[in-house]
Amino acid sequence: MSLLIGFIGFGAMASRMGANLRKAGYRIVAYTPSGRGGDGDVTFLPTPRALAADANIVIACVPDDEALEQSMSGPDGVLAGMKAGGLLINTSSVAPETSIALAAQAAAGGITVLDAPVAGSTPEAESANLVILVGGDAADVARAQPIFDAIGRLTIHAGPSGSGSKLKLVINGIMGATLSVVAEGVAYGLASGLERDMLFDALDAVPVISPHHKRKLKAAKTGDFSPQFPTRLMQKDMRLLLTDAARQMAPMPATAAATQSLSLTRRRYADKDYSALFAIMETMVANDATP
Repeated sequence: MSLLIGFIGFGAMASRMGANLRKAGYRIVAYTPSGRGGDGDVTFLPTPRALAADANIVIACVPDDEALEQSMSGPDGVLAGMKAGGLLINTSSVAPETSIALAAQAAAGGITVLDAPVAGSTPEAESANLVILVGGDAADVARAQPIFDAIGRLTIHAGPSGSGSKLKLVINGIMGATLSVVAEGVAYGLASGLERDMLFDALDAVPVISPHHKRKLKAAKTGDFSPQFPTRLMQKDMRLLLTDAARQMAPMPATAAATQSLSLTRRRYADKDYSALFAIMETMVANDATP
């Protein structure tokens, strides 16, 4: 019989990962606080503990540190249900210290934890083209490799526990800060009188803009801010990065400035894609963009 994988959290990313795992021959169950998720063919279990007791492997995919703590700890949490020798893969983007603490807490019960956040949004999750960023022991990464191969195109072993979370914050920080700079460039171009379609098309044509940000530019040109990466999650990751950077005494002034722009975007458009920052900047100078 094929292995049973239990998902804690089954939203846009997890449901797509689950679909690819089913294609690879795994069976899937899930838990969400609402009892619902992004896939009608999946059985939902009533508590994280019940899911962990049934599943061979548990994958956590929740929005933040608080949600992870709620699902992992306590009498109905995952750690109360998992058996010694179990494998918990945490794909959530959380603080590095949270990943390290969870690994230590689980190890006391003989449970292995890998922090394995992913680089990529819903299109990459759907096409199994995610990049998995893993923290943990090499032997444990090898144990999880068939799962990573089913959901992604590349696995990067970043180092010991917490390293996957740190690398994820590096990547998302660069992504968020770069988008902020591109949005500022668009705002200047519009304010200076450049024709809007020409400006967006020109930025799409030059190599200085990454493929990811070109995708965001194309969506912004048409006013499509449907959430592939919601602003509330991007701003949360930027906040986590700045907090840990301060702890490490790593100066990040440009990232701090970009976080302020994304904080404004989150306040106005928390559930839109984080590229809604383009709409905020455009509204400031042209007053004609509405997500």
